Amino acid sequence: MKKLDWYILKKFLTTFFFAIFLFTIIAVVVDVSEKTDDFVKSRLGVSRIITDYYLGFVPHIIALLFPLFVFIAVIFFTSKMAGKSEIIAILASGTSYSRWLRPYWIGGIILAVMLWFANQYVVPKANQIRGTFEAKYIDGNSTYDALLMRNNNIYQRVDSFTYAGILSYDTMSKRGGPVFLYRIVNNAVVENMRAESISWDTSVKKWRMDGLLDRKLHPLNEQVTLEASKVMRFEFTPNDLNQDKYTKDKLTSPQLDRFIKLQELRGSEGLNELKVERYRRDATCMTVLLLTLIGGVVAGRKVRGGSGVHLAVGFVIAALFIIADRFSTIFSTKGNLPPIIAAWIPNIIFIFVLAYLYRKAPK
Repeated sequence: MKKLDWYILKKFLTTFFFAIFLFTIIAVVVDVSEKTDDFVKSRLGVSRIITDYYLGFVPHIIALLFPLFVFIAVIFFTSKMAGKSEIIAILASGTSYSRWLRPYWIGGIILAVMLWFANQYVVPKANQIRGTFEAKYIDGNSTYDALLMRNNNIYQRVDSFTYAGILSYDTMSKRGGPVFLYRIVNNAVVENMRAESISWDTSVKKWRMDGLLDRKLHPLNEQVTLEASKVMRFEFTPNDLNQDKYTKDKLTSPQLDRFIKLQELRGSEGLNELKVERYRRDATCMTVLLLTLIGGVVAGRKVRGGSGVHLAVGFVIAALFIIADRFSTIFSTKGNLPPIIAAWIPNIIFIFVLAYLYRKAPK
């Protein structure tokens, strides 16, 4: 690391963190203005709203726009350097163009690693805080959402041989019923289990079934068992039954991998949406590095109009990237595009964009 590297890297990181700090304040102010009525209805104090909501909201919004603000920060400080002819002086001193981009590589990799770690573990934990608050105090104010919660019927494949259904399952109390369960072997039902209700026993971490009727079917007879209450172990937990729009965002990457495998086993729908989310957590980190280099190459040229022209070009490139990302996601979740391709195709496209811009840049 030479003085040149430290000089550019310091400008890069300082500009980025200052920009993201200002935007976070603006985002919080806008969000407060939109949710004031919901906060009043919740009857929570300021400290509770901060700890129960904004400790989750702030990491979420930062991670969401992290690549965009990396791009804007790079264009802004690089354009300032180009306007002062600093880049011309650097290249005229004998420094090669690729050598000049070295601090951009270093800064991009540092920020990409930060975002990767946050996407895997930190942001999902933050989304648990944000999602729980919104489900309880914001979405809960909607009569439509409340109706869905009251009629939350669950039908799913438990394992390779077992199918279950739980009527009127309440995710808050972790209780539902009536419940039925069929076990099928060689296309024949070998066990039929029904119960009036099912609830999660937190003391033993198992399911308690009340009013149980268990019929085990044999080729020539059947065995019927009646029990008032029975504790049983199934291959699902209350977390697996929480069917809300925040589920995929709340799970850390190891938990999301497990959840995807479980849903594949059950033959659930909407798997592509889960897989796109999982692959995007890795792909976004590469996006940070690509946008860093593209921003450096675009803003490194001194042009008439200064920063304004560079920022305009930057916003066009960012808009094209977002459009490519949205289209690929839709083609995967609503069509047959493989999720891994949907998550990585914007990066693949912009690798060629970076190569073209680098080749055309004045050196």
